[in-house]
Amino acid sequence: MKYAGIVLRNNKNPLCSVDAAPVFDALLAGGVFLEEIDALAYDVPSKLSAALLRLSTECGAVVLVCAPALLTAARDAVMNAANERFSEESFLETEDCLYAVLPEGERGAALAKTALVPRIDRRRKRSFASVVMRTCSAPREAVAAAVRKAEDAAQGKLYIHTSEEYGCARIEAVYDQETPKMIADEVVRIVATDLKDYLYAMEDMSLAERLVSALRLHRLRVSTAESFTAGGVGRAIVRVPGASAVFFEGINAYDNKAKRERLGVSELTLMSKGAVSDEVAYEMAAGLLKQGNCDVAIATTGIAGPDADGSNKPVGLCYLAAGTRERVRVFRFRLSGDRETVTQTAINLALFLAYREIS
Repeated sequence: MKYAGIVLRNNKNPLCSVDAAPVFDALLAGGVFLEEIDALAYDVPSKLSAALLRLSTECGAVVLVCAPALLTAARDAVMNAANERFSEESFLETEDCLYAVLPEGERGAALAKTALVPRIDRRRKRSFASVVMRTCSAPREAVAAAVRKAEDAAQGKLYIHTSEEYGCARIEAVYDQETPKMIADEVVRIVATDLKDYLYAMEDMSLAERLVSALRLHRLRVSTAESFTAGGVGRAIVRVPGASAVFFEGINAYDNKAKRERLGVSELTLMSKGAVSDEVAYEMAAGLLKQGNCDVAIATTGIAGPDADGSNKPVGLCYLAAGTRERVRVFRFRLSGDRETVTQTAINLALFLAYREIS
């Protein structure tokens, strides 16, 4: 059975992209593999109608994804093509084809997972399950090698989907009810073993969620001192429900005076080593712990770009410190990419290093 997707974009603003990836990822997790994805403009109805008419004769399901403002136009186009009306807000089913009109982003992904995939399962009379593994800082070559090894073991009976963003990889093994459990277990074992140094979760959860869970388990509190990640580490933590029980404070100490007065970084260290240095990252974290209000400290200092800081240190250089009252460790990274990529990757790395210190 073939399945297809249509991304309906606003042609009035061609630079405005549609966040369809979460929806299509949710379909993949349910074993719905889209063999064709078309990007069409909503204000050229003839092309959209032609695509819907063609796909309805070739596919068991057609999924339209668009911005919320275009949902009505998308539903109208589907009703014209199917010559039937929607019985529910997002779904129109005929004997031959299931149409779904979903909003972009996480809202559409939730509908795809909870409502669309079960409908498709009923029509194809089979269901799929998945196992998600999450890693951080794993080299792409290592992830690719682990996935190739796992795919060889899968014997074509299991599909592995991977995605990567800001230093974190999401590896999902998708299989149907006819896949032998031994094969599914072996695939998971291979990936988990080969990437054990980078693995932080055997379920679909963020680094911040994993860190908060570990802090709650060990009854620890964390504080952050950030000098180039703009409070992003602390912000990621407090977005997790229940984080207030484990998060004490976050300090954004960009100026050297703030580092001295708020964190106890020595003037000598700042003068001799510079703000972006192993020693300053260490003293920032140690300063948080010395105050006695937290059990775990995270500190970041670096150069996000696009320009260097005049110290001849390269853009992308950063030092991330994480530790407890027993030990603070500092890690040096040279990250590549634009300012956002460097910053977001450093945030993920800092969360991962803190998680490893207490787990």
